[in-house]
This record gives sequence, structure tokens and C-alpha cells, in this order.
Amino acid sequence: YRAALEERTQERVPLQWAMTQNNLGNALSDLGQMRGSEAVIEEAVAAYRAALEERTQQRVPLQWAMTQNNLGNALSTLGQMRGSEAVIEEAVAAYRAALEERTQERVPLQWAMTQNNLGNALSTLGVMRGSEALIEEAISCIEAALAQFQQLGATVYIKRAEQALEQARERLGQVKGGQGAAPEFSLTDHPTPIERPLAVALSDGFWSKGNQSTPPFHVFTNTAPFFPTRTSYHARSIWSEKHRRHLNEKYGLSL
Repeated sequence: YRAALEERTQERVPLQWAMTQNNLGNALSDLGQMRGSEAVIEEAVAAYRAALEERTQQRVPLQWAMTQNNLGNALSTLGQMRGSEAVIEEAVAAYRAALEERTQERVPLQWAMTQNNLGNALSTLGVMRGSEALIEEAISCIEAALAQFQQLGATVYIKRAEQALEQARERLGQVKGGQGAAPEFSLTDHPTPIERPLAVALSDGFWSKGNQSTPPFHVFTNTAPFFPTRTSYHARSIWSEKHRRHLNEKYGLSL
């Protein structure tokens, strides 16, 4: 991605530059979680913010929203690494911004993904602050996301939302019992490194064109929980060659 940016400059091809900055952010975010490195996650945040210089809400609203969602993911990870309420608040703001364009009527799957991410961030923030109200809001977000995932038959996301909902309810019980504390990383708090860029690519490639058919996410699996430390993971996909070519050409993804 950095090599690509030597020629894909902001002055020459601003939207392609922004797309590559977004993809660089995805790769850095994944690497930062693997290494447990705040510095690498900070680079990811910087890449997403650079992308948003050209991916503006007025110019490319759904791509702007996708990058806002990715920015929220990176900030959520960074905030938990630092134990920082302020950074988690920034993540919440990024998710709320994304939802301005990722509406349920327009892109129901992406709306649900961002609602689920928002719920996780609010849940984390609620535990940090000992706030029942924030965790209750988190539960409402995750419940709404889960209902939409079930309607779409998005198997992978149904499971993850169920896990997130269970965790949020447990956290609410802990806060009500006066046990609020900085939460640990968990699978439900963070998108896996491969699901995220694949999902966001499909967001623009299919749903923004009005295709409401059930997504083929259930064929894409992760065999190990992903934590912000060095760990191995294995992914399996049975995408058709047509889908691979479409994603490679349109989004610059290597699948």
C-alpha cells in the first residue's frame, strides 16, 4: 500500500489515494492488533483520517461512512489498549457519524454492522465510567443489529452479535453490582482482521446498488479468536472467481 501511494498521490488521483489510505489503515489496524502495538494502531488511525480528507460525506457518502466505521474500529482498539475513555468517545463519535449515511433503509447490513460496533464501544465506555445508561444504550444498539442480521441471514454476524449482547448484559450486571472496571479485550469487541475489509468491500459492491439478497458471509470463517497479541489465524473462503475479480478490480483487495 505504501508503494502504491508513491504513484497514487493525493494531487494526481485523490479518490484512489484515499482508497489506498483506507486499505493501508485496515492492514495497519490488523498488524497493530496482532502485535498489541499502540504505535501501529495510531498509524492506522492516521491513515483513516488521511483518507477522510478526500472521502468526504458530500463527495462519496457511503465510502466516507465506511472509513468512519473503520476509524471507529481502530480508535476502539486503541482506547482499550490505553484504557482511555477519551479515545473510546472518539470511536463512538466515528460510529455515529457513519450511521448518518449507513441507514437501515439504504444499506441494512452495514447499518447493523456499525450499530453492533457502536454497541460494543458504548458497552466498553459504560464499564469504564460505571454508567448503567451507556450499557443499556449499548444493549439497545446490539439488539437492533442482531435483529437485522437475523433478517438477512448473516450467519457470522448473528453469532458475533449474540456474543456481544451476552457480554453487554454481563457488564450491566457488574456495573449494577458496583464491579465496574476497565474491560479486557474480547472477540466481540474487535472485528477479525479479514472479515472487516471483506465486509466493507461487499458493502459498497453489493448493497449500495440496492441488492438486498442474503450475503455469502457464512462461507467465510475464522478458526481462532483474535486478540491484540501475536496469534495465528486461518481463514477459508469459497468465493467464485467472478467475485474475486470484482473485489480485486474495484477495491484493490487481494483475495
